[in-house]
Amino acid sequence: MRVPYGIFLGWNNAESWFRLPVNPEALEIKQSGEGRTYDIVGLGEINAIQAPRLREISFSGIFPSAPYPYVQVGTEELRPPLWYVERLTEWMQSKRPIRLVVAGSQTELVDGQLTGVQLNSPVSIERFDWKESALGGGDVEYELALKAYVFYAAKKVHVITDPQQGGAVVEEAGPLRANDRVVPTVYTMGQGESLWSIAAKLLGNGARYGEIQALNGISDAELRSLPAGRELKLPGEDSYV
Repeated sequence: MRVPYGIFLGWNNAESWFRLPVNPEALEIKQSGEGRTYDIVGLGEINAIQAPRLREISFSGIFPSAPYPYVQVGTEELRPPLWYVERLTEWMQSKRPIRLVVAGSQTELVDGQLTGVQLNSPVSIERFDWKESALGGGDVEYELALKAYVFYAAKKVHVITDPQQGGAVVEEAGPLRANDRVVPTVYTMGQGESLWSIAAKLLGNGARYGEIQALNGISDAELRSLPAGRELKLPGEDSYV
């Protein structure tokens, strides 16, 4: 399915999202380095290149009060200006990242995945300023400043006792995939689901099924006969899975 050109903002893995009704005139992206210089005797000044700073993205525009000719969304999709203000304010107060997608003319949705996007990045809302235009008939003018977000958490390790070495060996877990979804505390099992599939879907790692099993007091004998509709308590989420 072809995705229309435009800018999309979403929260909690698209649980809540919208397309900007009017495309901004410009999208400003700042990407700077973190290099440091040192004076070395006999060599002079050198530049030690460091990892680049997080990308900053900013733009301004309006949330229109009427379906003007330049509005990019249909009448049924257009919301009142303050609806957009409320969504951005709620997302900012949640203290969680949102997702910014800039869809180009070749962007398509294939098997639930966006292809050909110009930009698809988790970001934090650094600043959101808005005002109702006195001459705009209810239009809201806004400025939005975003910063690229990097998911982080303490790395998981497994401690394995090695009798040949006479001690413990620490083995690091594999790389983990970023997740910006809020993990629910309770989940109702669907038809054909297992604790493994639930852990993989909601916690990002099927091997965490044992945590769900222990939290709900489920015996090993029950694992193969858990009925659809059973409510399960879920362990706390990780920052990334």
